[in-house]
Amino acid sequence: IIRTLHANGASMFFICIYLHVGCGIYYGSYMYMHTWMIGVIILFLVMATAFMGYVLPWGQMSFWGATVITNLLSAIPYLGTDLVQWVWGGFAVDNATLNQFFTFHFVLPFIIAAMAAIHLFFLHQTGSNNPLGVNSDIEKIPFHPYFTFKDSITFVLMTSMLILLCLINP
Repeated sequence: IIRTLHANGASMFFICIYLHVGCGIYYGSYMYMHTWMIGVIILFLVMATAFMGYVLPWGQMSFWGATVITNLLSAIPYLGTDLVQWVWGGFAVDNATLNQFFTFHFVLPFIIAAMAAIHLFFLHQTGSNNPLGVNSDIEKIPFHPYFTFKDSITFVLMTSMLILLCLINP
């Protein structure tokens, strides 16, 4: 059940991230460059973490997925082949690659959490956009307790849905 929670939780996390990015594009949040770029970095880090988690079962699909995707790095001029060998931990995809991917899959979420804190810091500095795109400093409400409560309710609902999904269909 732990593996099912982990796999379905990752999928649910991606759904939430894609919805978040979609809202950011719709509301024009890309105008706040620092906040937006930190968010893009977070998205790439989450994608890298998910890819490394995909490789960890070490079946045929994950082995060849690791081989093909990591070989894409060899297209980078001058650094490509050295970068591929560094990611592999040797000259081919083998146990050293699996160890490195496990380590990165464990460490990257902590880096993502730190980047999310930086993302929130920049969001606090610049403020967020609204559907109308107007400056609404006059009617601004504080993040805590209003949005904290709303986000907490959403978190509880999403976690409940995840647990229900995993218990009904393990």
